[in-house]
Amino acid sequence: MAKTNPGEFIRQVRSEVAKIVWPTRAETVQTAIMVLILTTILAIFFLAVDGVFAAVVKQLLALAR
Repeated sequence: MAKTNPGEFIRQVRSEVAKIVWPTRAETVQTAIMVLILTTILAIFFLAVDGVFAAVVKQLLALAR
């Protein structure tokens, strides 16, 4: 692997940073809202699954007595 001198490295970094396309404020807000909605849906889903498993385990433990 060829070594790059510091000046060339900085030029390459600036060139790559110039290619970045930053999201707009509206895109960022929309994405954040979608993340919150999906997180809430998943939390409710896992709460329900946990409740079902807890009930099954409780029933199995009751049978073991």
